[in-house]
Amino acid sequence: MKIQFSGLLLALAFMLSSCKTSPATAIPTTSIKEVVNSSDVTLVDVRIPEQYAAGTAKNAINIPLAEIQNNIETLKGKKVVVFCNKGIQADQAMEVLKKNGVEAYDGTTWKNVKAIQDETNKKAN
Repeated sequence: MKIQFSGLLLALAFMLSSCKTSPATAIPTTSIKEVVNSSDVTLVDVRIPEQYAAGTAKNAINIPLAEIQNNIETLKGKKVVVFCNKGIQADQAMEVLKKNGVEAYDGTTWKNVKAIQDETNKKAN
């Protein structure tokens, strides 16, 4: 029994050490704060128009999640930050955009993006 257990431990140790993975893609070094505040960013609020009209981040455009697929061509070649109320729709929009080759970043919520903008404006003044 001891020999089988030792063999199992040895095999397990070998398997674990051979499973070292290297990162498939480099982790972007750009923070969401840098992206939100860059001059060439397109801020996209993916909520419905009524929610967008009630309040959003500065300079954001409204493309509801249901229409994001139809707007891929207009967003290609741009740096896009998507956001919504709680981040769920933004996650879904991110998936669609990335699958279609759009450089997209997750701003999570409109309040988060607005807070980043407000923080930057305070530092500038």
